[in-house]
Amino acid sequence: MARRQLNRPSADLSLDRHLRLADQLPETLTSQALFGNDLPLELEIGSGKGLFLATASANRPGHNLLGVEISHAYAMHAAGRLAKQASSNAMMVSGDAEPLLEKSIPAESLAAVHIYFPDPWWKKKHKKRRVINPSSVRNLYRLLVDQGTFHFWTDVLEYFESSIEMISVEVPEFGPPIPEEPESEGVDAPRDESGGTYRTHFDRRSLLHRIPVYRVCYVKQTRRS
Repeated sequence: MARRQLNRPSADLSLDRHLRLADQLPETLTSQALFGNDLPLELEIGSGKGLFLATASANRPGHNLLGVEISHAYAMHAAGRLAKQASSNAMMVSGDAEPLLEKSIPAESLAAVHIYFPDPWWKKKHKKRRVINPSSVRNLYRLLVDQGTFHFWTDVLEYFESSIEMISVEVPEFGPPIPEEPESEGVDAPRDESGGTYRTHFDRRSLLHRIPVYRVCYVKQTRRS
């Protein structure tokens, strides 16, 4: 589904604390470098309008949350949402997540990674652009702390099934995927008019239109001798 054009945040709303371009980031991305503290750091790839990031940061003041969004307009919109609620533990990056996974985030430094409703890149020749790919899942496993979690949700069954199969081959150390729901992992999810809960705007759309959503979580289990 094509993304709708977004209104820019109000001109009197400062995004200085909540939006960074990729080339404005410190060389190493840690809670200390980004937020000036040592709280556990979580990463969301593809934050869209920023609903999950805003909700999770408000519900988990003891964690820092970093969102990465390749669309600058959407990154600005998400940062505006964080600025409006004066989030002190969340910020947005406008740019591509892949180089950050490869070079900028230290190994065993992320408490959680969240990827919700990534672009399915329907055409066969475009599927190599998918966020969930062999390189990214190997990096995610490397970057997570022991017992760190990787949350993956999609409403595209083919994407879900092919990703689950690929992860089992590329990173068998992750073990089997664990089904999860919007209320899991301590996030007080918003509710729609019928009382159903959702974590992102795409999740809400799926709920309203009765579209199945496939939700799993992986937990990093470090092997010990």
